[in-house]
Amino acid sequence: MLNLNSTIDLHFKQFFRWWKKELNFLLPEKIKQLVNEQQGVVVIRPKVNQLILSYHYNEQVEHLITLDREAKTFTIQSLYDKDERLVKASVILRLSEQDAIQKVLSLPVAAKENINQVVAYELDRYTPFKAEQVYFAVKLLPGINEPGQLSVMIVLTTKELLDGLYEDIKAMGISPLFVDYEGLPNNIENTDYNYNLLPENLRQKTARLPQLIHYGLVSLSGLLLLSVIAMPVWFEYQTVERLRLQTESLEKEAKKVKAMQSSIDAVIDETNQLIKEKTATPSVLLMLNTLSTLIKDDTWLSYAQYSDGHLQIQGESTTASTLIALLEESELFVNARFASPVTQDSISKLERFQITVDVAKVKGATSE
Repeated sequence: MLNLNSTIDLHFKQFFRWWKKELNFLLPEKIKQLVNEQQGVVVIRPKVNQLILSYHYNEQVEHLITLDREAKTFTIQSLYDKDERLVKASVILRLSEQDAIQKVLSLPVAAKENINQVVAYELDRYTPFKAEQVYFAVKLLPGINEPGQLSVMIVLTTKELLDGLYEDIKAMGISPLFVDYEGLPNNIENTDYNYNLLPENLRQKTARLPQLIHYGLVSLSGLLLLSVIAMPVWFEYQTVERLRLQTESLEKEAKKVKAMQSSIDAVIDETNQLIKEKTATPSVLLMLNTLSTLIKDDTWLSYAQYSDGHLQIQGESTTASTLIALLEESELFVNARFASPVTQDSISKLERFQITVDVAKVKGATSE
């Protein structure tokens, strides 16, 4: 049953982020590159005693380098010097299944306002760790839940492990934007539902000026978009009003034109009917010319009659049996057949034949 007393959550921050993303395509590419500090992502994955660095951009993944965690001589600047794409790329530390764990919980809806505190207080019930032993993050899961309940995913890793990794990559000059888990990776394009295992004191301090410039440009684009939407509507209204007045003054002339058009259509229909009847069958001259072309010198016709789309011919030939194939080679004749048995003349020794053939309509043929 529909509960009309339920509370509707209005996430204005998420709405404006969505609106910014929708308007972002209006900005020229050069301006977006100027104000946008993020161009791709460098993902660091720990594996045993190694660190695997890869570059992610536009759904493409490119392996960069594999390092030993003990390699103190390596700095991220050496990669920047070789590849300028990496200068504006954000850095993410992505933990493997050996470095972090995840667990789905069902909590009361009332815990949503201070969900981190609730999970921290009950963490030793859900996991083998206490809150002071781990870094954890809570992510709300979409979907339909039981009434009064919400589903959340907790991701956690030990402080000892994450602090050690952070110190190793910090020594290389790397400051990660956030730390997540490969079993539940964040979407860098949509930061509304991202989580971060990195504690507040170790997180990056983002610069405000590029963001202010970006938000200003997006707001300006929004105003321009509203103007683009409103002005054509006003101009369209004025145009429609002028057209309405012109339509009223030309209504009588339009009726006359309509009557004339009806008369013209009737004449065209009659003409088309005459043309159709005229071109229903090919001309007799065309049939005779075609017969003259097809029949060889060893064949003589003594009789020819055309009626209702059928042509009947009689005559003598040295090989009457080949006439059927000769007639059907033409597009004009189809379904050629002997109307009577072939006989042989006792004097001329020629074969007497009587053939009936259907006459097909040939494109462009006209009757006499």
